[in-house]
Amino acid sequence: MKSINLFFLLVFVSFQICNAQNISEFRPENRTGVSSETGLLKSWPAEGPTLLWSNLELTKGNSSVSFGNNSIYITGIKDADDVLYALDMNGKMLWQTVMGRAWNGSFPESRATPTVEGNKVYTCSGFGDLACIDGTNGKIIWSYKGSELNKGTYGNWGIAEALLIDGDKLYFTSGGPETMTIALNKTTGDVIWKSATINDKPGYVSPILINFAGKKTIVNMAMNNVFAVDASNGEIQWKVPLEKPADFRWDFINCVTPVFSNGMIYVTTGYNCGGMMIKPADDGKSASVVWTDKVLDVHHGGVVLIDGYLYGSNWLNNGDGNWCCIEWATGKKMWEEHWNCKGSIIAADGLLYIYDEKKGNVGIIKRNTEKFDLVSSFQITLGVAGPFWAHPAIHNGILYIRHTNALMAYDINAK
Repeated sequence: MKSINLFFLLVFVSFQICNAQNISEFRPENRTGVSSETGLLKSWPAEGPTLLWSNLELTKGNSSVSFGNNSIYITGIKDADDVLYALDMNGKMLWQTVMGRAWNGSFPESRATPTVEGNKVYTCSGFGDLACIDGTNGKIIWSYKGSELNKGTYGNWGIAEALLIDGDKLYFTSGGPETMTIALNKTTGDVIWKSATINDKPGYVSPILINFAGKKTIVNMAMNNVFAVDASNGEIQWKVPLEKPADFRWDFINCVTPVFSNGMIYVTTGYNCGGMMIKPADDGKSASVVWTDKVLDVHHGGVVLIDGYLYGSNWLNNGDGNWCCIEWATGKKMWEEHWNCKGSIIAADGLLYIYDEKKGNVGIIKRNTEKFDLVSSFQITLGVAGPFWAHPAIHNGILYIRHTNALMAYDINAK
């Protein structure tokens, strides 16, 4: 009897662990942009991989996609609202739900990628309105004006944060004079804790959750600081100011999710502000800068860390940039190459997937620390006019590419 009870206990615990890890979010896995997908094509025909389907019913937006409940979730803007769309796995529209107020300033298009856990979808609008939505039918379970109710502040482009889930908590960065980060009960929307403030505006960053010094820590970028928050109680652990060039006259425009590895954190900000490596102290109560670089100066396309090297594209100006590789340990430049324009990057199965933001060229390059090694490329032709800003995603052997109102699914499965 004891052995039977132990068996069922182990099954239950295993189910709980698997269920807790069943999260689909921005830049999987764990916001690294490095996918565990395997068995993918190693090259493409000149016209690109097979287009399985496209959906042109969406409204304009720059969010990426997330998955769950045999559905694809993506956001867009409709009039004054941000909208969550659910598609089936063949791209057919299932339903749509208004999730909050859209940003009404510069570039108002919805851009916060939904976070999915089980049958619930968690969204954030451009004005910082949060919602928990039933992923099977689009009904709102709870909503919370995260920025407004916490005296939150905004940069010129509103809020672009993909919400972070940890156990029973959901984290959001309001910024401003009252608090920086809040934790909500993900089931009810009730506030669990509010951090102190560091008197800074939120960036346009989706934060990461790391394990350091024996505790879970949220690492994020505000407008002028990198900062860390104890996930258990909201205590600010440390902040590191960002250094502006002498001729930099406006707020930082921080859009890139930090990268954590081997006890260190890399952040990058674009606009010739460069990047820097931060090392938290052993007790996690302070942090210092290890090195800075001016090469991998990423605008908003993300970076990936592979085998001790960082890859991404830098900012030369708002309409151009180069693709780069630098060494994680030192910031040493390995290579820098011009290919169409700067853009977004993810990685899977030994290849780097790059998406140029100006003309919509999609390419795959080999992970190579000696040169920019392009294997294949093709150009996106669908979608109304606008930049190609959405980050690509790979799920079950399918490459998902978004351009404004269009979502495309390409078969890259080699099996």
